[in-house]
Amino acid sequence: MTLPDIPEATPEGAQSEMLSEIELASVEAGVADGTADLEPVSLSGFVADEAVAPSMLADGLTLLQAKRVLETALLAAASPMQVADLRRLFEFDPGPDLIRRLLDELRDEWSDRGVELAFLASGWRFQTRPEFQQYIDRLKIERAPKYSRAVMETLAIIAYRQPVTRGDIEDIRGVAVSPNVIKTLESRGWIDAVGHRDAPGRPALYATTRKFLDDLRLRSLSELPPLNEIERVMDLVESTPQA
Repeated sequence: MTLPDIPEATPEGAQSEMLSEIELASVEAGVADGTADLEPVSLSGFVADEAVAPSMLADGLTLLQAKRVLETALLAAASPMQVADLRRLFEFDPGPDLIRRLLDELRDEWSDRGVELAFLASGWRFQTRPEFQQYIDRLKIERAPKYSRAVMETLAIIAYRQPVTRGDIEDIRGVAVSPNVIKTLESRGWIDAVGHRDAPGRPALYATTRKFLDDLRLRSLSELPPLNEIERVMDLVESTPQA
């Protein structure tokens, strides 16, 4: 017995989208015959005229001026900034979409320079492009400390197997993990205790931090390099000045 095809119900979001398209068509028809109402309106932090693209924020700044405000704040910031923080720069909230649009434009404007605007795990920041880092390093008086193999192996295990306990790390490495190794990674801001395992003694569970991803110029753990490349990458990180 063959069942008849049953059309799927149109999702509520799709219905809204269809209605929006119908309404838009009606407005466009009204513009064509002169019957549409083209009064200026205010939309989420910026002033717009239906006949032209938005070009000014509600507090009187043009989009170009707003972009320069973002640029200045990011250049002066000591650490990456989230979109939510950048929205607070303006008297009237322009909304996240407009901020992201201006950030994308800024990133394009800086695309051919030695400094780039990057989106990382902790937010947006200006940073030296990797290919120019070697020149900046020549200005450094003190070299970044070299970490022991035990520290690097422990960090790699935490990064790729997190969350893990100190006992898990010892099982994988086959040797005891010194408390100083954990303290070194915590003091650098690369790992943190994120909880405790429900086991005797309730050992701490360790995971990497957003700062670890920022220092590796990554947005998420899914962008981690292959395990056999982590040591080379961390060597580059050690030579990078900290904010």
